[in-house]
Amino acid sequence: MILQSPGEVAFKIFDFTVYFYGIILAFACLLAVYAAKQLYCLVYKDRKANLIWDVAPIVVISGIIGARLYYCLVNFDYYAVHPLEIFYLRGGGLSVHGGIIAGIIALWISSKKYKLSFLRLLDVFAVGTVLAQSFGRWGNFFNNEAFGLPYDGFLKLFIPVSQRPIEFIQYSYFHPAFLYESVLDFCIFVILIFIIKKFGAKVEGLTLSLYFIFYSIARFAVESIRIDSALDVGNFHIAQLVSIALLAAGIITFVYVLLKYKFSKTCNN
Repeated sequence: MILQSPGEVAFKIFDFTVYFYGIILAFACLLAVYAAKQLYCLVYKDRKANLIWDVAPIVVISGIIGARLYYCLVNFDYYAVHPLEIFYLRGGGLSVHGGIIAGIIALWISSKKYKLSFLRLLDVFAVGTVLAQSFGRWGNFFNNEAFGLPYDGFLKLFIPVSQRPIEFIQYSYFHPAFLYESVLDFCIFVILIFIIKKFGAKVEGLTLSLYFIFYSIARFAVESIRIDSALDVGNFHIAQLVSIALLAAGIITFVYVLLKYKFSKTCNN
């Protein structure tokens, strides 16, 4: 089975071009917020759940800015020469890790502004985010991005000559790395739904910690076959190094929230 992008352009309105990537990104953001709001209401039975819609613009805008700045940072050599292109979002270039970092900061600010539990916000948005990531990866498909090593097996991705790295110019088919990550992200979403429904109200922060752990492992694995990564440090892609840091943060958070839960349970007894 061959996967092949139909092109990055969805349609045009007069001279204005609308790209598939933009449509998918917008829908993914909406999906993340909707999932977070529904879970906040379902798990915590909190009347403040509707405030998620007030939090959403801050988180989404901050996430996009963070994703863009991170992408420009890891492609510093190019943007140092073309600084004005940093502001040209329609040219593409967003990084999930940058969005996660900026999103967490935005959620902390929002928790103070709207007097909401920071950990609860992190938990529900972790679930919404990984669902959005699963859907959002298809934007890479239309842009002929996020592909892996040459591969001519059952399920393969055709990459046009103009999009191939020069060292792989002779190959036509590659691993659909975007699809691998999309499927893994959706599996993580299913697991996190179970976790937050069963333990979310008892152990705040648990869902977030497991998101960090599971997503970091999945991203590290997929990155090991990708050949279009922005920056390499030694034998590792920068995304793999950040994934290791995020994995460590997830493990530390996991231990912290469990110890906190056990301590509070002991005190109550």
